[in-house]
Amino acid sequence: MKKQSYPVVILAGGLGTRLREETEFRPKPMVPIGGKPMLWHIMKMYAHYGFHRFIICLGYKGDMIKNYFLQYHLDGVDFTVNTKTGTITEHQIDQEDWDITLVDTGQLTMTGGRIARAARYIDADNFLLTYGDGLANVNIDTLMQFHQSHQKLVTLTGVNLTSRFGNLDVQENTITSFAEKKKIEDEWINGGFFVCKKEFLSYLSTHESCILEQEPLKKVASDGQLMMYKHTGFWQCMDTYREHQILEDLWKTRAPWKVWHDYEKEFTPAVRQSFEEPGQSSARMVRDEPSGSPHHERG
Repeated sequence: MKKQSYPVVILAGGLGTRLREETEFRPKPMVPIGGKPMLWHIMKMYAHYGFHRFIICLGYKGDMIKNYFLQYHLDGVDFTVNTKTGTITEHQIDQEDWDITLVDTGQLTMTGGRIARAARYIDADNFLLTYGDGLANVNIDTLMQFHQSHQKLVTLTGVNLTSRFGNLDVQENTITSFAEKKKIEDEWINGGFFVCKKEFLSYLSTHESCILEQEPLKKVASDGQLMMYKHTGFWQCMDTYREHQILEDLWKTRAPWKVWHDYEKEFTPAVRQSFEEPGQSSARMVRDEPSGSPHHERG
């Protein structure tokens, strides 16, 4: 099966209590970064690598995510509305070709239970999985190659933990160097961006108390079926307001996770200048003819 057929499961149902400044009004994956939801950034990254099928596990304020994608097709698109028939004629459709399954997995369901409740939509022998609150510049192609090379059930992307405080090098009580918040290179944490064989679903329960990071991953590790893909590049979760601001600031300057190219909307002028050959009459204005490109119409 081609990689484009592998679905990407995104956990997007948590309460996000540590980011209450934003999540009081919206689910954490809908918190905007540069005017677009965190969820959109994650999906754009996967789509860049050829993955266009998404299964989004909804919970807290899931209706906001549903409504966002119901309206997504008209976002940034010129369209004409016939007020009598309700017909909408869209112009210059150049948006993403994504296939999105939105699954209600319960308001208080834990991560493992959410995946299990969405399992009926996983129809491939492998699937990708990540959290709806973390961004990275993980090379998904390389991650997939690593997963396929070892043939184990689960690959987890490990990232170095960044210290919240200054790191000290000490020799006999003398500080020899001070480094501000450097990565702890010999410690790894779960950074999300999993690749799983479908058989891993048997480790999960649909009960709302099933936590992916507890019994399921502990059991698959004890069975020798859990591998780590080491990612030493950019990774940032968004658990707090401070971390949200870090991502916002990066977007304004350089966003390491932005591996995709933006669409550029084309504007066709109403008139154009037509220049005659030397010796002929002076330039005249002509109206631009329609391009002839088909537009999509829906009722």
